[in-house]
Amino acid sequence: MKEEKVNICLREIMAAGAEFSTTFTIIEGSYNKENASKIKDDECLDDLKQTSNAKPPRHISVVRHSMGSITLTPAVEMDSDDGSLCSKTASEGKSGFLPVYRSGSCAEIGPKQYMEDEHVCIDNLREHLGASDDFPCLAAFYGVFDGHGGTDAASFVCDNLLQYIIEDPQFPVSLEKAVKSAFIKADYAFADSSALDISSGTTALTALIFGRTMLIANAGDCRAVLGKRGRAVELSKDHKPNCSSERVRIEKLGGVVYDGYLNGQLSVARALGDWHMKGPKGSSFPLSAEPELQELVLTEDDEFLLLACDGLWDVMSSQCAVTIARRELMLHNDPERCSRELVREALKRNTCDNLTVVVICFSADPPSRIEIPPTRRRSISAEGLNLLKGVLDGVS
Repeated sequence: MKEEKVNICLREIMAAGAEFSTTFTIIEGSYNKENASKIKDDECLDDLKQTSNAKPPRHISVVRHSMGSITLTPAVEMDSDDGSLCSKTASEGKSGFLPVYRSGSCAEIGPKQYMEDEHVCIDNLREHLGASDDFPCLAAFYGVFDGHGGTDAASFVCDNLLQYIIEDPQFPVSLEKAVKSAFIKADYAFADSSALDISSGTTALTALIFGRTMLIANAGDCRAVLGKRGRAVELSKDHKPNCSSERVRIEKLGGVVYDGYLNGQLSVARALGDWHMKGPKGSSFPLSAEPELQELVLTEDDEFLLLACDGLWDVMSSQCAVTIARRELMLHNDPERCSRELVREALKRNTCDNLTVVVICFSADPPSRIEIPPTRRRSISAEGLNLLKGVLDGVS
């Protein structure tokens, strides 16, 4: 009986030890269909459980997508001087790094009756603007605008925001000031548009890239997520009324948060438009159009950027989206197909909203494989075995 207990205990110990004896492991497969079937998206396992709740029916109808590419030469790296976040790594100084910007997008109406999202993808800003040679450098601009209460606000901001940025007197000396000013100007200009429904509103998320310097601006609950060698790095914060910092700001300005809604009406704390909830121009109101900014310098480790509305993030974590996107790019290296796959996955998970996803790649090549070196096998020593036998003998 004692010997049987010892054997059972030893088998359990060795079984547990086997967990630490993995051999050389490949996290991501190579760039071909054969290895694609072997790829495991461990980061998505928890998210798959979210599909059990019943949601409205899906309608795969209005699908829009686009794709383009542009190679950017390294440019002057601008430092933030107004408190914006700036993250840099040691690899940014490597002379061989030359970003290549390729984008693809997909927009889907989802289960909603109307499509209220808008987006923009401009891989070559100089060419798009027809700018002269004295334009600072080659640049790119991307944006996702999640409308509500109609399409007027999202369409207006999507069509005009870039122009307000370029025309700002602070551009391009201070990108942060120019972008912040442009968001407010777009909000005011929309309020003055008598032909539009100024009670409609929109969130706004943009990425402005000059050389290797990228500036993310966000007002609302769209989200920017950087894929950094398989790791998800969130570059924006969801502006929900329940967010502690937003709640403090709202209440300080006389607003209230009721059941997760700003003044019991709106599920976001920042948006452009919605002028029925705002006061006179120039004053501060609980619903703010001012964006939060984050600036960073791209390096070789930065593989792609995801910009998406909350229709994606409601059913998928940032890490899961990066894992899916990386897997897709390793298979076909096509950002447009990658964006469509993310939209399809969100529909399978029964998202309740419109869907817009923009994928921006920073290299002409697919993401490389990530390999983990083998770990040392753990085993029990003879001394430990004798000690274990003694303990079992004492128990019996």
